[in-house]
Amino acid sequence: MTRTASVDTPLLRVAYEESGPADGPPLMLLHGWPDHLRTWDRMLPTLHEAGFRTLAPNLRGFGGTAFRDPGTMRSGQLSALGQDVLDFADALGLDRFAVVGHDWGARAAYIASALAPQRVSHCIAMSVGWGTNSPDQELSLTQVQNYWYHWYMALDRGADLVRRDRRGFTRHIWRIWTPGWELSDAEFDETAAAFDNPDWAEVVLHSYRVRWGLAPRDPRYDALEQRLAANPEIDVPTLVLHGGSDPCNDPSTSAGKEKFFRGRYERDVLPGIGHFPQREAPNVVAEAILRFIRSEG
Repeated sequence: MTRTASVDTPLLRVAYEESGPADGPPLMLLHGWPDHLRTWDRMLPTLHEAGFRTLAPNLRGFGGTAFRDPGTMRSGQLSALGQDVLDFADALGLDRFAVVGHDWGARAAYIASALAPQRVSHCIAMSVGWGTNSPDQELSLTQVQNYWYHWYMALDRGADLVRRDRRGFTRHIWRIWTPGWELSDAEFDETAAAFDNPDWAEVVLHSYRVRWGLAPRDPRYDALEQRLAANPEIDVPTLVLHGGSDPCNDPSTSAGKEKFFRGRYERDVLPGIGHFPQREAPNVVAEAILRFIRSEG
């Protein structure tokens, strides 16, 4: 049975769905951009059959998740997303949980794991490598090309597109990021409804601009930013799944990251899969998650 609910954190009223066995171990599912919590639907039956209780929130700026105070900065900082994960867990009374994240959700999952390794049992990250958040990171020319949308949103005309034609913009993103698979119009419409959140455009624009030093940070996260910069290593057992045909984050961007992980670390590249493995190959992804969590190696 699926339960739709909301819970208050210090900054947000988080809209989420809970499903699966009520007494099962908690598995938090964090969507990316431009997506929402429906992205996990094809995987849920397998995860529930395996006994997991799944908790899928909409991230800040998406769906029914709202800022509690109109005066709160609409920050899209990655540190903010990571803190949101821990705040959400606090609000639900979760002392320990596993987390699966895709895209923005993967970055949030890594950050939560780095900040609170005693609370995160396993981290499964899709389509994003750790150690790729710094504005001075090295980028191949291929990845510079892939990040065209970052650079475009840094322009006034890009910001206008995000605010004025979010559906046209994100539909184009979906078409080019899943070269061997197509999101149906019905599923896109259901997904894009989450972008009608009044904070979506500002959170998105801030997120992509602040990553490159093109927007001010929210001072409330300064201590977290400093902590992550000083010690980016992760103790939590981590699995990275990356589509071999990902046109957004080239698979090379998640390679060679072993140095950041002090615990068990695995990385699997999925041949022929684009940027949304959980949608494109849900059975493969679900089985990989279960194998990793169950493995003691």
